[in-house]
Amino acid sequence: MAIKYYKGDRIYLRPIEMSDEISLRQWINDPDVWQTLTRCFPTNELREREYIEKLSADTNNVVFGIALEDGNKLIGSCGLHNITSTHRCAMFGILIGEEDDRSRGYGKEATELTLKLGFEEYNLNRIELDVLGTNTRAIRAYERAGFKREGCLREAYFRGGRYVDVLHYGFLQTEWSRKRTMDEEAEEIDDEPVTLAAMSV
Repeated sequence: MAIKYYKGDRIYLRPIEMSDEISLRQWINDPDVWQTLTRCFPTNELREREYIEKLSADTNNVVFGIALEDGNKLIGSCGLHNITSTHRCAMFGILIGEEDDRSRGYGKEATELTLKLGFEEYNLNRIELDVLGTNTRAIRAYERAGFKREGCLREAYFRGGRYVDVLHYGFLQTEWSRKRTMDEEAEEIDDEPVTLAAMSV
C-alpha cells in the first residue's frame, strides 16, 4: 500500500523509507547529479542509512520521496531544510534521480507541491535556495516557479576544474499568495463558456 503524504496531479510526496536507501545512494553518487550540487563527496551505504534514520527525529529538515501516481515509482526527493520557527524560513532542495524522468515536468510539479506545503500548511514566510550558476536548466525552472534572484556568491564553489558562482534565490509567502490568485483567475477565464455571435449570411 502506497503512503501518500501530499498529492499532486501526476506525482505525490511521501516519507523516505530505509528501503529507498539504494536508490538515494545511486542518485547522489551519479556524476551528472552531484556536479550540479553544492556537495561532492561520495556517500556509502552506512552514511546514507544514518541520514535516513536521523530524518524521523529531525524537526528542522523535512525530506520527501517524489513518487509517480502511475505505478508508485520513486523518481527523486525534495525537502525543506534548516526550518526556523522564529523567522519562518526554510531552504528548498530537489533531486530527480533517474535520467529518463527528467525534463518531463515532474520536478516542476514537485517544486510547486513543496512550496504549497511550506506556505499553506507549515506557515512559512520565506523559502530560499542556492544553485550553481552553471546549472542553467535548474535556474530557469526555479525562476518559472516564482523564485526571485537575491544575490550571487562569486566563485564560491570549485567544479570541473574552475570556480563557479552560487546564486541565491528567495520566495515570499506574499508572492506565493499573489501567484495563487493569478493562477486561479486564469483557470476561471479558461473555464468560462465561449459564446459565438450569430452570423447572417
